[in-house]
Amino acid sequence: MTDHPTSAIPWDQPATLIDLEGRAPLIGTIRDCAQHFAIFKPHAREQARVLLTQPVHRAGRKTRTWILEPFEIEQLADRLRAETH
Repeated sequence: MTDHPTSAIPWDQPATLIDLEGRAPLIGTIRDCAQHFAIFKPHAREQARVLLTQPVHRAGRKTRTWILEPFEIEQLADRLRAETH
């Protein structure tokens, strides 16, 4: 996990959890976004994205990106679970 871009994102970085179906966004921290994502049902997880305030580097890409995909948000949720147990 240390070589994945989500492992370098600090928990207190401001971020917004958005939903492609148009539900109200959650504006908070990466930790807040990971906590909320962890309780989503599978369909809601597929529709979730996190908009970052600082872009992350992606291997194989020339530019950094501002949005985390569901599998990356899942990695954040897993990281949070591992750190709190």
